[in-house]
Amino acid sequence: MKITELITKETIKLHLESKEKADVIDELVQKLDEAGKLNNRKAYKEAIMARESQSTTGIGEGIAIPHAKTAAVQSPAIAFGRSVDGLDYDSLDGQPSKLFFMIAASEGANNEHLETLSKLSTFLMDMKFREGLLHAKDEDEIIAMINEKEEAEEAGKEKDAGPFEIEKDQPLLLAVTACPTGIAHTYMAADSLKAKAAELGMLLKVETNGSSGVKNKITSTEIERATAIIVAADKQVEMERFSGKTLIQVPVAQAIRNPESLLKDAAAKKGTVYNPGNRPSGSENEGQTKQKSAFYRHLMNGVSNMLPFVVGGGILIAISFMFGIHSADPKDPSYNQFAAALDTIGGKTAFALMVAVLAGFIARSIADSPGFAPGMVGGFLASTGQSGFLGGLIAGFLAGYIVLGLKRLLAWLPTSLEGIKPVLLYPVFGILLTGLIMIFVINGPVHALNVALSDWLQGLGKGNAILVGLLLGGMMAIDMGGPINKAAFTFGIAMIDAGNFAPHAAIMAGGMVPPLGLAIATTIFKNKFTKQEREAGKTCYVMGLSFITEGAIPFAAADPGRVIPSIVAGSATAGALTMLFGIGLRAPHGGVFVIPFVEGNPLLYGLAILIGAIVTAVLVGFWKKPVQQ
Repeated sequence: MKITELITKETIKLHLESKEKADVIDELVQKLDEAGKLNNRKAYKEAIMARESQSTTGIGEGIAIPHAKTAAVQSPAIAFGRSVDGLDYDSLDGQPSKLFFMIAASEGANNEHLETLSKLSTFLMDMKFREGLLHAKDEDEIIAMINEKEEAEEAGKEKDAGPFEIEKDQPLLLAVTACPTGIAHTYMAADSLKAKAAELGMLLKVETNGSSGVKNKITSTEIERATAIIVAADKQVEMERFSGKTLIQVPVAQAIRNPESLLKDAAAKKGTVYNPGNRPSGSENEGQTKQKSAFYRHLMNGVSNMLPFVVGGGILIAISFMFGIHSADPKDPSYNQFAAALDTIGGKTAFALMVAVLAGFIARSIADSPGFAPGMVGGFLASTGQSGFLGGLIAGFLAGYIVLGLKRLLAWLPTSLEGIKPVLLYPVFGILLTGLIMIFVINGPVHALNVALSDWLQGLGKGNAILVGLLLGGMMAIDMGGPINKAAFTFGIAMIDAGNFAPHAAIMAGGMVPPLGLAIATTIFKNKFTKQEREAGKTCYVMGLSFITEGAIPFAAADPGRVIPSIVAGSATAGALTMLFGIGLRAPHGGVFVIPFVEGNPLLYGLAILIGAIVTAVLVGFWKKPVQQ
């Protein structure tokens, strides 16, 4: 597939009108939609914004590549936009972005279009190519330039075809690149490293972990020969193979921006010797990056894999309430067989697996695949041993680090026994040790702590309960889906698991307010928002009612100083009022659809959310200045 089958005259806009990041995204999404490339414009934009929330796609050098792989794409395509003056896109180098490529990758298709999309990313590393795009007179010239570049690249491939050969005493550097989506940054990082290595006269092999799979895979022989290995990745890659080698681990963006310093550090062996029990912190430059802590990374790996069980199970439980709050109980007069089936699927199955899945994936993040089984067993023991959600967290980290310890302890075994370690030794001893510690050490004290915490929350006076609601509601709005938001949400799930339903009611109210408040603001204070923001405000009604806090992100990114304090104030108000009204929520998700089934007065719960949204809307309208159309 050629690039010009994906980027056509219908998806090119040479004169972008937007002056802000959120508006550029809207403009390019609209271009793709008008060209018939999307089957759900709203869902595609949500996927784009979700990718932006992970890390900016403004890679520097005047380029931004917003991208998403989603079922909302009808056919793979690229929208190209150009802003000659440039605009602030939160780029890694802090400079204005001028060239914008919005990549729409579809799910369920073969990988041919993904490889084509990735090829464009590598072309953009060529400064002359970028300059040509910036000064092209019309769409035809853009397409001709891309065709010419593609033909030259194909000719180069034929010329360079052949195996990767290493001379006997020649120093070798290795690298692995990977980004969450695996479409753009993965390949741009690889090309950036390869180009700089060629310039410095270094021998480098780069393995890419993209959407189309692992390409140019590093062999065990090459690992043994390597001076050092650079892992530029924002997602988990296969790491155990690098045990005992000097390793530099950095975000993928750093390989795009600073390839020379990474290569020189690797050549000088400035990294850390890697072993599974001591994950390296990377080179000296890494301390200057915004990497998340290992604890947070492992925790979020567990939480993100647990959420489908929580959301799916929770909503099924909420639906069962439609037949009566006790309709799943055969002894209750309101008993309904279908409601009982929903409760069995959602509560007794999905929710029963929740803690085990959390612990299993935390352990897997720490110790790779060998940690999964001990983590699952530890989490299940936490669930059945009544230490609950907190016990599951402990079980996940416990199992992960036990398996890491086993790897060190059994490292002396001969290589002929390597094959039985992951299928026999790690599972048997990992499950045994994790299980014994959970049963005899962890479950009892943690169960007592859970009971004490639940009793304390239930025994709070109105004043203290309101303060708890104020705090939890505000936390949901501070980073809209980030670590603070996830911490509050995780606490709410733990309280549901412990049988206390009030905290999560405050948490869901606080999470619904930001998009709802901004939607109301765009409706009432129209002169304070651009046309694109007013259009986005309409979708925020749906996102807010559905408990999708991330709907507020574009507004907060465009004007954080005014928007974030406003939404935090509104969310905190809603959380406090929820506690004041004595509302409880058994379902961890569902938004407006589960309001009728809350414990307490549903109308008062709806009123708390509405008041919080109005507080946000009024504050935004008061602080924002009128827009010059």
